[in-house]
Amino acid sequence: MIRTEALTKRFGRVTAVDAVDLEVREGDVYGFLGANGSGKTTTVRMLLGLVLATSGSIDVLDESMPGSARSVLPRVGAMVEGPGSYPHLSGRANLASFDATGADGQRRTRGRRIEEALERVGLASVDKRPVRAYSLGMRQRLGLAAAILRRPSLLVLDEPTNGLDPQGINEIRTLLLELNREGTTVFLSSHLLGEIEQMCTRVGVLDGGRLVLQDQMDALRGPTGRTEVHTPDPEQARRLLTTTAVEIESTDDASGARLLVRGLEPADLNARLVEGGVRVTQLSPERRRLEDVVLAATTSGTDRFGRDGVDA
Repeated sequence: MIRTEALTKRFGRVTAVDAVDLEVREGDVYGFLGANGSGKTTTVRMLLGLVLATSGSIDVLDESMPGSARSVLPRVGAMVEGPGSYPHLSGRANLASFDATGADGQRRTRGRRIEEALERVGLASVDKRPVRAYSLGMRQRLGLAAAILRRPSLLVLDEPTNGLDPQGINEIRTLLLELNREGTTVFLSSHLLGEIEQMCTRVGVLDGGRLVLQDQMDALRGPTGRTEVHTPDPEQARRLLTTTAVEIESTDDASGARLLVRGLEPADLNARLVEGGVRVTQLSPERRRLEDVVLAATTSGTDRFGRDGVDA
């Protein structure tokens, strides 16, 4: 769906994007993760032909960009650097204007598609107020409605949950996953670790303009070799496992403790705890956290990345 080779963009002496090789496959929910200022938006703008690359190549939907923009862009839904709109028009009028140049078949279904797009982003009940009266979250939702209006094969979104409250973030996350299940490939640029970790099947990490990491989420968050045990009987468990390397991650009077155990297979560990009378509420292999993986791969560190709903 998206492939770049040695994609580079320089502004004078500044290299904003440095020899980036992206690979976004059909059906992916691809998380393009990077701290603010890492070059994400410049990369996205080059993918869409809004900024010309200094060097390198770009293929989108198996066609070269920006040369094939006329045939590619009608099949791509995009929202970059916030939603664009005519502030004096209503949301519906904005969507109708956006779709005005569609093919005849699209024009005949425009009204139905506008209502469906507004429904899916939570703006179905919006009145005829002009967009200038919308909140930031409402404008963000309207931008997403415009992106999905033509039922694209590929969605390219730059910080789509900016300005939304936690409930709104969850609603947009649910919508994007639904669209993906329906066949839309999603390319999601964000600096929010939690947003990427909860949604994406594949991840690319940009740091200082360089792509320092790209892999499947399952591979990045592989097992650490330890088993995670939740139990309300932490001290009893520790006494029982004195011959095993046991680490107490955290303890809480209400819910017990989270133990990290190395040296026993999960099935053997569970059997030993149950035979010893230890109550086990959860037992599973510990997996690496995306935050730790990103921290190890970048020079900027995760202090420049945000969690869901929190700007870095």
